Amino acid sequence: MSEILKSIKKDSIKPLYFLHGEEQFHIEQIVEKIQSLAIPAHEKGFNEFVLFGKDLNVGALLNYARRFPMMAEKQLIVVKDANQIQGIDLKENQKLMEDYALNPLSSTILVLSFSNAQDERKTWVKAFTKKGVLQNFKKLYDNQLPEFVAAYCHGRGVKISMKAIQLLIEHIGNDLKRLTGELEKVILNVKLGDGIDADVIQKYVGISKEYNVFELQKALIQRDVVKANQIIIYFGNNPKDNPIQPILIILYNFFSKVLLIHGSNDKSESGVAALLKVNSFFAKDYLAAARNYSLSKLAFVIHCIKIADLKSKGVEAGEEKENDILQKLVFEILH
Repeated sequence: MSEILKSIKKDSIKPLYFLHGEEQFHIEQIVEKIQSLAIPAHEKGFNEFVLFGKDLNVGALLNYARRFPMMAEKQLIVVKDANQIQGIDLKENQKLMEDYALNPLSSTILVLSFSNAQDERKTWVKAFTKKGVLQNFKKLYDNQLPEFVAAYCHGRGVKISMKAIQLLIEHIGNDLKRLTGELEKVILNVKLGDGIDADVIQKYVGISKEYNVFELQKALIQRDVVKANQIIIYFGNNPKDNPIQPILIILYNFFSKVLLIHGSNDKSESGVAALLKVNSFFAKDYLAAARNYSLSKLAFVIHCIKIADLKSKGVEAGEEKENDILQKLVFEILH
């Protein structure tokens, strides 16, 4: 992604961009970069068009693309949710798209932004590589998130500690838009030259220093009954800031990975990091949990989390509220 961003300069923007995949954050960044450079501000009113796939058919799109700019050198056409373009799945329309991609109008910059992954084996899709850019942006794996956060902060001239990265990721998850949004909020409040540590994240991201899902997970790893119950009580008193669903997802993902360690011959930190596809900094937590939870206990824990998930969605929940469900789950995990 960074290579594409670096290649987008005022005089080197390609006539075609086919951007697709699950990770919309990268696609949005590239589209914004193109929009900032392609058309001068005073020409945007007549020569920049932001369209939506559901409002277009293939014929209308190609008519836009084949227009000449009005009293300008270039025109920019951005199509968002291009996968919703009417008739784009029909072979005859794909042939029309292919023909245009092989011979695009030099004065048009056409950016197709898809909200899902497309089949790059198809001839009409591959045609965009001849004179343009075709890129699939896949969702980052969990083990790639620490590197992403560190690189983002580095690009903004700020250092961030690994513990701060862990806390942020555990709190937000694999949502790059939210991650970067929270980081920007933190960076604005950090003095020049200061780094970002866990205390800074807790202060500006609105995470309680002692009572958050990261600390709950830590208490469960250590089988600290008192601390775990203190956190659950805090969650019950602050339900809006601590909804049950994200907590259950984090706990399920964690204990599912711990389960894998029991079947592995290599229980070194580096071996566990490679197995679970996590940063080696986090491996010690998984190893500690593997020591404290037997294989049969882990299977039971995962079963209990699944039951809690169903109850949180109203399945056989009875009169139980979210905090009742969490309290019962924590009791089952620890006893």
